Amino acid sequence: MLSKEEIQAYLKRLGINEIQLPTKSFLIELHRAHVKNIPWETVDIFAGRPVSIDVRESVQLMINRRSGYCFHLNGAFSTLLRSLGYKVSWHRAGVQPSGQEPRVDSFHLGLTVNMAKDEQEEERWIIDVGLGDMPYEPLPLHAGAYEQGPFTYRVKESAVVKNGWRLEHDPLSSFPGVDYAPEVVLDMEEFKMKHDYYSRSADSPWLNLFLIRQRHAAGGNELRGCIWSKRENRNVETTEILTKSHWLEVLGEIFGEHLVNYSSLERDDLWKKVLKNHEEWKKSKGN
Repeated sequence: MLSKEEIQAYLKRLGINEIQLPTKSFLIELHRAHVKNIPWETVDIFAGRPVSIDVRESVQLMINRRSGYCFHLNGAFSTLLRSLGYKVSWHRAGVQPSGQEPRVDSFHLGLTVNMAKDEQEEERWIIDVGLGDMPYEPLPLHAGAYEQGPFTYRVKESAVVKNGWRLEHDPLSSFPGVDYAPEVVLDMEEFKMKHDYYSRSADSPWLNLFLIRQRHAAGGNELRGCIWSKRENRNVETTEILTKSHWLEVLGEIFGEHLVNYSSLERDDLWKKVLKNHEEWKKSKGN
């Protein structure tokens, strides 16, 4: 559990001033604020400085104006929710990449919150601030279609794990969906080898990719290397960023990522690596 001071510092990062009772309306407010103000990112992995997924360290990332990816974001957010009095469960999950089959492979940490007041009842909600291209609000763990701004999400029974569930993303999202196992996971041991793979393996999709994403009510933003994609409702506008000053400006003003843990020299090195990758990518496309 977090101390009162840690809770207040975390809420301040989210733009929330006061600790409130663990109601459904406050849960929705927290989720919206988290995906808007704290981006999903591969910054530290790309820089060769991966951070532990221990929840205490993940919470410190959030408090200290930093971020991470699914294990950090959902690990920290679940710790905040528990400290506020919510009944949170962890689950094994798996993101289905485009063109591949659904799976539950523990490469994603899933969350549910039970909002039922009676201990014998269940009113479960899917919580996920760690998907990058993510829902803006919690989703009921009941089969159906749910509209959030310009996007429609579907919750259904998983076809790959017994008694599990699947969150299908809007067709405009970056991947088809996520499958979740029903069993409750009690600690992060299940995910440590997966994090090590993502952080250090030559086959990791994130090792050589600078990617940061942020979500808001009408859409979201993505910075993939030097390409900034801005989604508003059903429209997507892309901008190629070719100067370090513009790149840092977009990182800070759009994503709230000020690279506070990186010196001026280290920021220069990050930009040079990003630009080099971008130029190589353009050459591979014949540009």
